[in-house]
Amino acid sequence: MALLRILLFACVLSLRLLCSLEEGFAFEETETAESQHDTRTIQPSSLLPSSICDTSTKANERKATLKVVHKHGPCNKFNGGNAKFPSQAEILQQDQSRVNSIHSKSRLSKNSVGADVKETDATTIPAKDGSVVASGDYVVTVGIGTPKKDLSLVFDTGSDLTWTQCEPCLKFCYQQKEPIYDPSASRTYANVSCSSATCDSLESGTGMTPQCAGSTCVYGIEYGDNSFSAGFFAKETLTLTSSDIFPNFLFGCGQNNRGLYGKAAGLLGLGQDSISLVSQTSRKYKKYFSYCLPSSSSSTGHLTFGKAAGNGLSKTIKFTPLSTATADSSFYGLDIIGLSVGGKKLPIPISVFSSAGAIIDSGTVVTRLPPAAYSALRSTFKNFMSKYPTAPALSILDTCYDFSNYTSISVPVISFFFNRGVEVSIEGSAILIGRSPKQICLAFAGNSDDSDVAIIGNVQQKTLEVVYDVAQRRVGFAPNGCS
Repeated sequence: MALLRILLFACVLSLRLLCSLEEGFAFEETETAESQHDTRTIQPSSLLPSSICDTSTKANERKATLKVVHKHGPCNKFNGGNAKFPSQAEILQQDQSRVNSIHSKSRLSKNSVGADVKETDATTIPAKDGSVVASGDYVVTVGIGTPKKDLSLVFDTGSDLTWTQCEPCLKFCYQQKEPIYDPSASRTYANVSCSSATCDSLESGTGMTPQCAGSTCVYGIEYGDNSFSAGFFAKETLTLTSSDIFPNFLFGCGQNNRGLYGKAAGLLGLGQDSISLVSQTSRKYKKYFSYCLPSSSSSTGHLTFGKAAGNGLSKTIKFTPLSTATADSSFYGLDIIGLSVGGKKLPIPISVFSSAGAIIDSGTVVTRLPPAAYSALRSTFKNFMSKYPTAPALSILDTCYDFSNYTSISVPVISFFFNRGVEVSIEGSAILIGRSPKQICLAFAGNSDDSDVAIIGNVQQKTLEVVYDVAQRRVGFAPNGCS
């Protein structure tokens, strides 16, 4: 009967799709003598994949940190010489699937968040970048069960439920590099009762009503690209580091899983819902975590929990409030008030950003902007890059260049402006992406509709220290987070 329940639930999953300020200018179009030269000289080769891993030492300095690596890069121990990776076009296609899902999901209400907590402990985990669920995601390794089994999980600020593939696979399990977790081999595994309030809490974190297999709670979750996972909702011991161990951690033990998860064992949910890792570990970490995404697939970053002394967090972090528009959402919302390119502040009405809102997301690859904002950014960027030959568009990226005859190029710095006077500047690998010097593209795209939420993608977050202080309802940024 349990098998039938899970199979039926998976069938349902596979058929479902998860589905103000007045007009004014954020900035006048101005530039100073100093800002006229707000560009950086970089080597096009630095934007391309490398076969050699360059490990960051920043994670090693922190008390509670996990190492982050790019799923398709040489720092991922599972990538051998014969590993096959998706093309840039395939990654961008998956990225668009995720964006479509976010635009749908962002219209739905979520459980309210924001319990009062105090500062205490910290833990850091290294992060890796890959392309699963919606391409471009990053991966960390955590321990599940007793005795502990190490599993690589995609971490995702846009998801709440943590889940991993489990034995036995009742219908389908995709291929993963590590042995699939077997709950029968752990002495701390326990299923959640179907009649419990804990089981009921699944709906807000997955968007789907939980089912029952006998007396056991059955979860199901589907993503925007029709990937899904279904299985038992359970409790287990989660190990982040040798000193950061959490008994009775709620997670999904997936016995029917399908989709483009690559070789990772599952997903680590860092959203705001009550079932997310952020909420479940709030007694220790006080809903505080940070990460730095590596500059390329051949380098490493980190994922850190908590803000205890000795974690090495930068004193230069500038915080901006979380948007009130996402207070009841798993997404982390921000209020963008303007953009600049090469020191030139773009004449974009504030209402362009405020009407749809914006979120920051670790799983989306390239940043999506409202149509009018993207048009202004693209036009100004093209003016700065006018001396370089253009190249054909790459999937959703329509501003591309051929740098095959250049050993160095000059690229304008792009800055985001947020509430509370916070300016976040990005450059180099956070602006351009590509797989060949003949086709390197601006890593921004426009939304198809003015009402679609803007999304700050993971390319634009590279090398920044991005800090989530969920209890205080704010997000912070600092430069050089990985080194």
